[in-house]
Amino acid sequence: MGNTRLHPMAHIARRMFELLEPICLVTYLADECHEELAALGHRGYWDGYFASRAAPLGRVPAHVVHAAFYNFADGEAARHIPRAWETIPPEASLAARQRGSAASLRRILGAGTADSPGLLRAADLTTKAATSAPTEGRVMYAGMRTLEIPGDPVARLWHSATMLREHRGDGHIAALVGARIGGTEAHVLSALEQGIHPPESFGRIHHLPKERLATVMDGLRERGLIDSDGHFTDAGRATKQRIETLTDELATQPYAALSPAELDELITELEPITATLVAAGSR
Repeated sequence: MGNTRLHPMAHIARRMFELLEPICLVTYLADECHEELAALGHRGYWDGYFASRAAPLGRVPAHVVHAAFYNFADGEAARHIPRAWETIPPEASLAARQRGSAASLRRILGAGTADSPGLLRAADLTTKAATSAPTEGRVMYAGMRTLEIPGDPVARLWHSATMLREHRGDGHIAALVGARIGGTEAHVLSALEQGIHPPESFGRIHHLPKERLATVMDGLRERGLIDSDGHFTDAGRATKQRIETLTDELATQPYAALSPAELDELITELEPITATLVAAGSR
């Protein structure tokens, strides 16, 4: 974090992100969730993605989903919403998402870990954190908070980790908006941070029209965030770092509900779970 002064809990928020993200990634990378959504009749990956992730918001129009998700190009949400809900109720997509994600975790972790007291304790502490934060200004998190908490420990761990992921994502969007970084611009900066060059080749944006990408790159150059070759400038790298630092700081509130001993216990219980998921690529 360089010389940036951090909220005392920001390091915890970053560590928890590192530990919880592999749990959430089964939803997007493993087969079971995709298969459950396809079995409902969703046409392809993105129909299921938009239908199930946006479902906690209710049957809102596409432009509301676009605003809440933030980082998709204009028109991408509208290709799936509301059509994906017209014959498949949002509640069915939500249930399929949970079933598939929990099944993936069980498969990857194995019965020994999935049924262990350590996972149960991790699920309980993650849920305590995930249900404690204010919802104001956190649209996706607020939507998740309206849902019933699963009784099964594996499903509960996934559900609560996903709540915390959406809470963090809402804060990340606030940080991006404050820095005047749009959704596509955010992907460019993320690509550069990952060492991807040219950043336009990044998987999340490479399919966009070349004219659209050129406009985004030109705008970042005009602001001095990237150079003529499409690499970070010092100002661009500093901007990206400020966004990440603020994202960590805005993600701290849920963890204030846990005592220092509970935080230590949660990290200890999550570490072997996360290591197994990372080794499997969460798929």
